[in-house]
Amino acid sequence: MKAPEQFDPSKITKSSAPSASPSKALQHGKSPAIPVGTPTITQTHKQTNATVKKPFEMRLLMPQYWGIWLLLALILPLVYLPLRWQFWLGRKLGISLYKLIGSRRRDTLINLKLAFPEKPEVERELMAKQVFVNQGIGVFETLCAWYRPNVFTRTVSISGLQHLIAAQNEGRAVILLGAHYTLLDLGGMLCTQFFPMDGMYRPQNNALLDWLVYNGRSSILSKQISSRDMRSVVSSIKAGHVIWYSPDQDYGLKQGVMAPFFGVPAATLTATRRLAVIGDKAKLPAVMALHTYRQTPDNIPKGKRPHYHLTITPELDNYPSNDAVTDATRVNELLEGLIRIDPTQWMWFHRRFKNGPNGRTDLYK
Repeated sequence: MKAPEQFDPSKITKSSAPSASPSKALQHGKSPAIPVGTPTITQTHKQTNATVKKPFEMRLLMPQYWGIWLLLALILPLVYLPLRWQFWLGRKLGISLYKLIGSRRRDTLINLKLAFPEKPEVERELMAKQVFVNQGIGVFETLCAWYRPNVFTRTVSISGLQHLIAAQNEGRAVILLGAHYTLLDLGGMLCTQFFPMDGMYRPQNNALLDWLVYNGRSSILSKQISSRDMRSVVSSIKAGHVIWYSPDQDYGLKQGVMAPFFGVPAATLTATRRLAVIGDKAKLPAVMALHTYRQTPDNIPKGKRPHYHLTITPELDNYPSNDAVTDATRVNELLEGLIRIDPTQWMWFHRRFKNGPNGRTDLYK
């Protein structure tokens, strides 16, 4: 599908710019300071209720978690540096991870070769490196979203919000199909500047990571729903909430069907079509997709701030159909069109094509 048109702040014309004379900061190529009294991210945050955080448990201090605690002790203080410095550190972190984690680098290159066979190998290698750079920056974006969200005040624009509002005005829930972009949690924080949102998640196998992620997201989402907790999912849908759900990873065919993704057969979750028929038959949930995207380069010029854009697509019409493969193909095509806006901001290091129609593939061996 053709990707939705994106807002680009660099293309603002003189006629659309404010008529006031430019400030000295603008004359010198610097972004203007945020006006005094401008509401912050936390002041404009939309949240129907505060998620109760998971209590701390003494077992999280056991030796197997010491490595994570050490990393936190090293990284967390860095989120109080200027964003430009954090992005610089994120780039260095991403490049280091690209060099050090050979298995993830290899998986990324395999995925990109499958998805972009027309591109030269050298271009795919550059894309792979940028995936890791964006993820390195994403670490800082995520930690800031959890612990220092106001640093992103006045950095976001949105298109397609009218689609979500129209469904909400009809008293319908919205299933918002997201994807694993490198600014995953920051994307959620920016979304909740415009509407409150529940989120579905899969609990982490690592108890400390699960505690950190859940509590970090408690300041963003109104409700966190385990993918195993269908009762809570049904409750949110019947209450007419917006629910973020990501169907872009491979969980095998027990929960999905084979459908093309970037032209490659991929195990695709079918839960979306089941969620779309829950609740009042006269007010079934609207299914839309969400794209979260950093528009500015990762190397922020001095005096500038990053800019992020959110896109909400129109509702999928006549969905679901009577055919699971057709529905899965439509969802994959929708997400693919959004990912293609900047493929390097999607997490290609996951084994997206690890399962085939007859079980595990040998693509990653």
